[in-house]
Amino acid sequence: MSRSLPTGRAYRRDGGVRRTPTRPASRSALLPARLRNQLAVCARRPERVLFLDIETTGLSHHYDDITVIGWSFDGRAQTAIGGQDIRALREDAARAEALVTFNGIRFDTKFIGRRYPDLRLPEVHVDLMYLCRRVGLTGGQKAIERTLNLDFRGGLEEVDGAAAVVLWHRYVRGDLDALRKLIRYNRADIAAMGAIFEEAASRLGPRCDLFIERVPFREWSAPAGWRVLPAVSSPPPELAEGSPRFADLFGAAADGLRIVGIDLTGSEKRGSGWCFMRGDEASVATLFSDEDLIAKTLESRPRLVSIDSPLSLPAGRVSTGDDDPGRARFGIMRECERELKRRGVNVYPCLIRSMQKLTARGMNLARALRERGVPVIESYPGAAQDIMRIPRKGAGVEWLRAGLREFGVSGDYARGEATHDELDAVTSALVGVFHMAGMSEALGTTGEAPLIVPQLRRRSVPAVVGVSGPIAAGKTTLARALEREGFAYTRFSLVLDEMLAEDGRQPTRANRQTLGERLNRSGRQRELGERTVARVGAAPKIVVDGLRFPDDHAYLVERFGVRFRHVHIEADENTRRVRYKECEGDIGFDSAAEAPVEERVHELRTLADDVFDNGGGMRDLEDHAARLASDVVEGSALCLSRS
Repeated sequence: MSRSLPTGRAYRRDGGVRRTPTRPASRSALLPARLRNQLAVCARRPERVLFLDIETTGLSHHYDDITVIGWSFDGRAQTAIGGQDIRALREDAARAEALVTFNGIRFDTKFIGRRYPDLRLPEVHVDLMYLCRRVGLTGGQKAIERTLNLDFRGGLEEVDGAAAVVLWHRYVRGDLDALRKLIRYNRADIAAMGAIFEEAASRLGPRCDLFIERVPFREWSAPAGWRVLPAVSSPPPELAEGSPRFADLFGAAADGLRIVGIDLTGSEKRGSGWCFMRGDEASVATLFSDEDLIAKTLESRPRLVSIDSPLSLPAGRVSTGDDDPGRARFGIMRECERELKRRGVNVYPCLIRSMQKLTARGMNLARALRERGVPVIESYPGAAQDIMRIPRKGAGVEWLRAGLREFGVSGDYARGEATHDELDAVTSALVGVFHMAGMSEALGTTGEAPLIVPQLRRRSVPAVVGVSGPIAAGKTTLARALEREGFAYTRFSLVLDEMLAEDGRQPTRANRQTLGERLNRSGRQRELGERTVARVGAAPKIVVDGLRFPDDHAYLVERFGVRFRHVHIEADENTRRVRYKECEGDIGFDSAAEAPVEERVHELRTLADDVFDNGGGMRDLEDHAARLASDVVEGSALCLSRS
C-alpha cells in the first residue's frame, strides 16, 4: 500500500477530509532551506565558485589514485597532474565560497579527502547530479550534455571514464599526447558544469525566487583560455616505475609455488577461465564442466586454489534461493560485499537473483576440492587489479594483459590469445600467491568465509604446525613437545569435549569419535577448525593437534598460508598397539582405529609437508620437535615452494 497521501486534500485529526483549493508551487519554493542557501551563495559571487573535477585510475577511493585534478576559479582554468604539488588548488580553495561538482559527493571529494586530508574545500557544495535530478535531468554528465545540446567536447566524443584510465596508463608508459588528451577531457567536464548549472537553476521555477537575474555560470566554469593546455613532461620515475613487481614482492621463495586461479561462470554451458601458476609463470585454459575443472585442478597438484565466485552465504542463510526461510531477515549480501562497497569497489550481492547460480556452483566446487584436502579461497579479480594498479578488463583486454605482464607474470597468456575470463583467472591465481605469502586481507565476519584481497605489505601471521597421524602414532606427544618449545597448544578433541559437555555427555573417546563423524558428515568440519584455532587466540606460535580429515588441512592452509606447516606422524601397527594399551583407552585399539572418523587419516600423509616416522624413542621425537620449531619460525618461506 502506498504511504503517500492523495494530492489536493487536507486531512483532519479525526481522519476526515477537508477539501482545500490547491495551486502550483515553483520548484524553487519547495527546495530545502540548505539547498536554497547554497544556490544563493553561488549566485551572489560566481567568481568565488570553485568548479572541480578529478580523474582517477579506477572507481575505488580506497584502492585507486587520483591522476588529474582540474578546476576553474576566478577566471582561470588549472590542472594538477598525478602527485604534483597542489599549492595553487589550496590557495583557490581557501578563497572559494562554494564548490560545484558532478557526482562529487560520492566520488571526487572522497578521493581528495583520502589523498589530501588537510585540503579544505568550501563547506557550501552543490553537486549538480542531485540538482539535475530535481528538475528531470537524469543520467551521467555526458548524457545531460547531450540532452541540453551542449558542445564542449570537440574531438573527445569517444573518451569516457574507462578510456580516461587507459589514457593515464599510456602516459605513464611515456605517451605525452595521451596526457594532453586526458587534460582536455577533464577540462571539458569542468567547462560544461556551468552551462548545466544555469539550465538546472532556470528549471527550478521563477528565477526571482533565487536569482535576481540569470547568472552566467558557464563564464566561470569555462573561462577564457580554458582550452589552452599546460605544458606536460615525461612521467616522473615513481610513476614510470609503477607498483612493485612479482619478483620484488615474493622473490625466489615463490619459484615452486603452485596456484590455480578460476574465473567461474554460473553455468557449465559457459566457459570458465582457468589458470595454473607455478612461480611467476601462468598457463591458461577455458573449461566448461565442474568435472573438468576439478580434474585439471587436481592434476596440477596446487598448494592453493583461488576462485572468483562467492563461496559462502550471508550469515543466517541456509540456501541460495529466494525461498530460503532466512531471506527476509538475513538478506542477500555478505559483510565482505558491504565492505567492498564502502571502499568504492562495485560488487554484486552474492544472492541477487542473477548471482544465485554462480554462488551455488562456487560453493559446490569449493566443497569438492576441500574434501580432497585442496585449500580454496574466494577472490575478486577486479578489486585485486585495483590494488595492483593493473587496468581492469573494462579498459580493454590488451591493457589487462599488459598490466599482468608488467607486474612480472610470464606465460602463454601473454601471447595475445587469452580471453578476458582467462586473464581474470590469472589475477585470481595472483591473489593466491599474495595470500600464501601473508600479503592479503580477509574481508568478512563470523559465520561467513572471507573474501581475500591482496595488500602490498605483509601482515602478522602466526607460525602454525598441524599434526596428523593414525591412532597412537604419537601426535599428542609431538604436539606437547612443541608446546614446550613455546607453541600454544590446541586440539580438535578439546572442542569436541566442550560440545559434549554442552549436551551433558561424557568426554570419552567413543563419544568424541561419534560426534566428530556427525559434524563432518553435516558439513561442519570447518566450524570445528575455526573453534579449535580460536582457543589460542592471537598466539604467535600455535600447534594444532589431531587433524583427521583433508578438510582440516585445507582450512589451516587457507587460514595461515605459508606460515602453516603440516606434519604427519606415523609408526608401525605393533608399536601403536603397545602405546594405545599403555594409555588405557575406553575402547579397544581395533574399535578406535577402525572408527569412521579415522578412515581418511591416511590421506593426510600425501598432503603433509613433513612425514615423521615415530618408531624411535622419546629423544628422537623431542629432537625432531626442536628442529621443526626452528624451521617453522625461521624458515616458513620453505613451505611456499612445496611441490
